[in-house]
Amino acid sequence: MVEVDIACWVRSYTPAAARVTMLCTALGLAGCATAPMTQSGALASYQTLSESNGVLAKSVLNVDKDAVLAASTIRIMPTSFSGQANEVLSDEQRRLVANAVDRALCLNLSERFTVVAPYEKADLTTRTFITQATATDPVAAGASKVVSAVPGALGVPVPVPRLPIGLGSLTVEAEAVDRKGRQQAAMVWARGANSFTNSPVLSQAGDAYDLAASFSADFGQMLVTGETPFGKAPKLPSIQRIGAALGGKPQHAACEAFGRDPGLIGMVANRLGAPPEWVDKGAVAQDAATNTQMAAKR
Repeated sequence: MVEVDIACWVRSYTPAAARVTMLCTALGLAGCATAPMTQSGALASYQTLSESNGVLAKSVLNVDKDAVLAASTIRIMPTSFSGQANEVLSDEQRRLVANAVDRALCLNLSERFTVVAPYEKADLTTRTFITQATATDPVAAGASKVVSAVPGALGVPVPVPRLPIGLGSLTVEAEAVDRKGRQQAAMVWARGANSFTNSPVLSQAGDAYDLAASFSADFGQMLVTGETPFGKAPKLPSIQRIGAALGGKPQHAACEAFGRDPGLIGMVANRLGAPPEWVDKGAVAQDAATNTQMAAKR
């Protein structure tokens, strides 16, 4: 499910984000999963990357602001799992998570760019690789749902943090290259789920799927602004962006290839702990095979 609000607000240095950080620190990071900064070697270069961490995400990145802001069109090559990624998710789950990255990225990039199909020429081309994904423990997630429901059943409206066990994580690397194949922006990003902002769902892919949208929000903002997405005041999404996140028509036709966001149904399912596999239809059938072929040829 594409994130509209929580990714933006947590990414900035808000009191709520500070509380999450302090809680994780107080618990000795017991309430926050850790994610390694793995690299696949698939990007054009890693030499110019420098550390730029957010409240919850770790990253190294580089962006040529002038070159990125001069671009007006962009195409999204389909995300793939690198050969070094842990094979803890099923093929179906891996496709779901990879497509969630692409769909969220397409909607975020639409805030400034004209997004074109992968076979069309564009000023910039994004290439994204998932290098690590730790599975969510469905049993622990189910237990968290049961525990969180107890106060409500007793008539006590007190939010209960998720149990700090069985949390998943995600590590992603991506770059944007120009028409000559020169890297103009790159990011290696890692983030673990935590007990306070990531809802437990009964699926091994639950946290990876949730974090996919968080990565795309950060990488997308970097390309839209030409600057690090961390430590910045959050910007409100456009009406078009909000509509697409609620399952409506995306701004650019190229985004339709990644399917529609589950929207309100997905939000309700997430709150109930239902697996994303139940509500996310994934990429459009005729485009899924094409995307898979293009990813294999890279």
